[in-house]
Amino acid sequence: MSIFGKIKSAIFGDHGPLGGQFGGKKDAAPAAPAPAPQHQPVPQAGVPAQAPSQQPAPGQAPAAQAPVDVEAVLTGVAQRKGNPNLNWRSSIVDLMKLLDLDSSLDNRKELATELGYSGAKDGSAEMNIWLHKAVMRELEKNGGTVPAGLKD
Repeated sequence: MSIFGKIKSAIFGDHGPLGGQFGGKKDAAPAAPAPAPQHQPVPQAGVPAQAPSQQPAPGQAPAAQAPVDVEAVLTGVAQRKGNPNLNWRSSIVDLMKLLDLDSSLDNRKELATELGYSGAKDGSAEMNIWLHKAVMRELEKNGGTVPAGLKD
């Protein structure tokens, strides 16, 4: 699995938003989506009313899952771990440590390659700041809600 894939999985879970290690309970059964309000036809005299189907029609996509609040998930992880010294809001190294991922320079170089970093992959502050913002932007592209201050 890619380094970004590991970050995404740690936040969103292995089975989509809210289904994994940090985003929700892994062993819990997925919650059924609330049915969309449907127009109820007015029954005609002498014709039995039919209940609308709760199953999507064949070929119809299931309802989209709600976006994951990335900041809330990471804040919750930090609180559970009780390590207030990690600056995950601006440090890619601390973000990776918070998620129990290897934050070595080799892994950050690999992440930089995955995300298209074109500068020197030397572990500089410039590279690390770029990586953190790029990870946050990618999390948003993949179904996360990320405050502007974490991605700009």
